[in-house]
Amino acid sequence: MSGVPVFPSTAGGRTRTLVTGGAGFVGSHLVEHLLAAGDDVVVLDDLSTGSARNLAGVADNPRLEMIHGSILNSKTVAQAMHSCDRVFHLAAAVGVKLIVEQPLRGLRINIHGTENVLTAAIEHKASVLLVSTSEVYGKNTADRLREDSDRVLGDPLLSRWTYAGAKGIDEAFAKAYCDQEGLDVAIVRLFNTVGPRQTGRYGMVLPNLVGQALRGHPLTVFGDGLQTRCFSAVEDIVPAMVRIERDPRARGQAYNLGGAREISILDLAREIIATLDSRSEIELVPYEQAYAAGFEDMRRRVPDNTKAHDLVGYEPTTPLTTTIMRVAADLLSRERLGSDAMPLAGAGSFRGVV
Repeated sequence: MSGVPVFPSTAGGRTRTLVTGGAGFVGSHLVEHLLAAGDDVVVLDDLSTGSARNLAGVADNPRLEMIHGSILNSKTVAQAMHSCDRVFHLAAAVGVKLIVEQPLRGLRINIHGTENVLTAAIEHKASVLLVSTSEVYGKNTADRLREDSDRVLGDPLLSRWTYAGAKGIDEAFAKAYCDQEGLDVAIVRLFNTVGPRQTGRYGMVLPNLVGQALRGHPLTVFGDGLQTRCFSAVEDIVPAMVRIERDPRARGQAYNLGGAREISILDLAREIIATLDSRSEIELVPYEQAYAAGFEDMRRRVPDNTKAHDLVGYEPTTPLTTTIMRVAADLLSRERLGSDAMPLAGAGSFRGVV
């Protein structure tokens, strides 16, 4: 990534940073950014939703260490945390489809795994950036969601809300560790981050629609398509995450990081078709057909980014059409290369941990 700011190293040498979930979509972009800034980077990922191929561009970097393991294993987390100055905690069960189909897995990873990471950070005196989600706001349709906006969640017995519930608990854990144990931790809530390497396998809307447009298939839009979102480019999000983690004023605080443009999913599909000059049509699919009876979605989700702007100057600038083109190019490249299963041959260090 170009224009990467170079931060000063910690005393005695380079900053050593752990990225959980570093082989995932956002995580891999973050790893590249940190390596370019001069960090030694340790990636902990079980590769259940991430892919080693996402790190292929930096696989030969001697300052990259990859550990294949789960955040559910406290010993593995402690080993990965050894000698690290800070942690970016991105490992999570994500995606609406995955959460609905495997709610128990999501709860375990997002709650128990996060507690393991926070506990290890206390023991190793590492700072933490906890990467959370706009899902914590639930069905709140306020004009602009601020960090102190109310959470409006549905029936806790519906698996649709387990992710929002678990990530809310994650944030509560982080705040409690900060207040009671002195953990240096900040929280960012990501709003529909999109870009190259994101897969539609777990229900991510933009890569799904782009893939359908490239194949000339109908673009499947759920419900009436009038639900709105603000999509944020990963290249805008990652530098802001790093700046927030570096700023001591962020300790114990949460920050929204989202896009500036509100767009309906129906209009998103139309823009994808126009941008890619696709002959595809749009097909409206009932939620009950896409997921299950009783599925609930948010009609509107718009972030107020003022707090992050005031702290670190966060300003989303990448146009949605640019992101659509980058996602399309990435999907075409992946199709040519085949499977995501690509070993990290030549990496500075690779360790498998049971």
